[in-house]
This record gives sequence, structure tokens and C-alpha cells, in this order.
Amino acid sequence: METVIGTIAGALTSISMLPQLIKVIKEKEVQPLSPTMIIVLMAGVALWVVYGIMKSEWPIIISNSFSFLVNGLLLIYYYILKE
Repeated sequence: METVIGTIAGALTSISMLPQLIKVIKEKEVQPLSPTMIIVLMAGVALWVVYGIMKSEWPIIISNSFSFLVNGLLLIYYYILKE
């Protein structure tokens, strides 16, 4: 049961920034974004990936790796589209 709850929690938090990424891609507008917040969030999820690896916890590794990817793309779009 713990693995199921952890997997669901990880999936939900991982996809939480996906709507923002989609909105940025569609609207090509990044002014409301804070690159500092994205960088801090990426540092946090990167540490979660390391922690997951240390504990051999695949739900932690996979969900936070996906989150890192989404936030990394968001940061890339921020720097490409900022005026």
C-alpha cells in the first residue's frame, strides 16, 4: 500500500507543472514565470532523485526525474522566449 500511495503522490506532484509548460508552449509567454523558483525546484527534485537512488525507491526516482525534465524544459523555454 505504501508503494501505491507513493507512486500516486509522485505522479501527481510530477505532472503539476505540466499545465504550465503546455501554456508556455501554446502562448509563447514566459513573463509571469520566476526562473529562480524553477531552478530551486529543480535542485530539490534532483536531490529527491539522488535520495531515491540511495534508497532504491523507483517511485521516487521516476517521478522526480520526470519532474526535473518538465521543469528543465520550462526553464529552457523561459530563456528562449524571454524578451
